[in-house]
Amino acid sequence: MVALVVILFPPLLIAFLLIMERVEEPLRRPTSRREVAEFVGTATVDEVDTLTNSGARRAMRRWRQRRRVKRSAPPLV
Repeated sequence: MVALVVILFPPLLIAFLLIMERVEEPLRRPTSRREVAEFVGTATVDEVDTLTNSGARRAMRRWRQRRRVKRSAPPLV
């Protein structure tokens, strides 16, 4: 049992670190002036409420998610 833990621990640790790197990358990227200007112009009431209650990072994350969903939706023609 100990040998199994010794063998599996390093690959699992490396996999965890790689996943965390992907999670942390968007958090390290600063918000650009263009994104802030677009946010101010196109934010919904819910996103503005998130900005006032939870801060800019969470509000920008919600706004980016909404924009991604709109871009990936097929046109209604």
